[in-house]
Amino acid sequence: MQAFLEILKAALFGIVEGITEWLPISSTGHMILLNSTPLKLSVSDEFYSMFEVVIQLGAIMAVVITFWDQLWPWYLKKEKIPGRMASKSVPAWKKGSIDMWLKIIICCIPAAVVGVLFDDEIDRLFYHPIPVALALIIVGIVFIIVENTIAKNKAPEASSIAEMSFMMVWWIGVAQTIAAIFPGTSRSGATIIGALIVGASREAAAEFTFFLAVPVMLGASLLKVAKYIHAGVHMSALESADLAVGCIVAFVVSMIVIRFFMSYIRKHDFKVFGWYRIALGALVIVLAASKVIS
Repeated sequence: MQAFLEILKAALFGIVEGITEWLPISSTGHMILLNSTPLKLSVSDEFYSMFEVVIQLGAIMAVVITFWDQLWPWYLKKEKIPGRMASKSVPAWKKGSIDMWLKIIICCIPAAVVGVLFDDEIDRLFYHPIPVALALIIVGIVFIIVENTIAKNKAPEASSIAEMSFMMVWWIGVAQTIAAIFPGTSRSGATIIGALIVGASREAAAEFTFFLAVPVMLGASLLKVAKYIHAGVHMSALESADLAVGCIVAFVVSMIVIRFFMSYIRKHDFKVFGWYRIALGALVIVLAASKVIS
């Protein structure tokens, strides 16, 4: 019975990850809240530190499958065989794919450098309820300001990733780095705000943040796993099951949430997420002050 309850809790973490990773409301803030309740996983601190990052692999696979046609850079092109009537299939680059992946790589560079050099230090300094709550509130306020000023009064310069300039994606990468430094900022939230400020449309901003997630979250997951293995920590059978269930559930939920989010932003702005972040940040502060979470 205890093992079954533990698996159910891992599934709940997967649900929270699948929802909050793609909506700009901070998966970190929600994970802190969930892990501070009686529903927290009965695992070692070392395993949980790895679990909450690696569970993102399920969410990543949802992006890969949903946007496979845009992400996969090659297609098979028919070429005639010289001197023969037959033809053969050869791999060729899709139009615009090199440009898109260059933009993704450029955008990832600042956050990757910060993550590799300062990952442990960032966790030590900022992975606590109050810093996370402040990040939730501040970014929520910024969302509302950006929507009420820049996004509302300025026509987008880029309605697709193809129309984004390399300078635009560099500044989006700088914005993403803020999320890498301050937990609670929300990786998707920071990149969307950065994209809106530099002139991208809401749809282009959302799609680009999904694409960015693949190398960023994959790299973060591999880094955590490498550190976990290097530390000589071994997973129990139940912990392995927790990780597998969390990833699978995060994948299924992410498939649903990504489609919902892309449909939602075609008709709505991001202000509702800003107000939600402010409310959640205030709740975290109250719970931390009441010693309910620490």
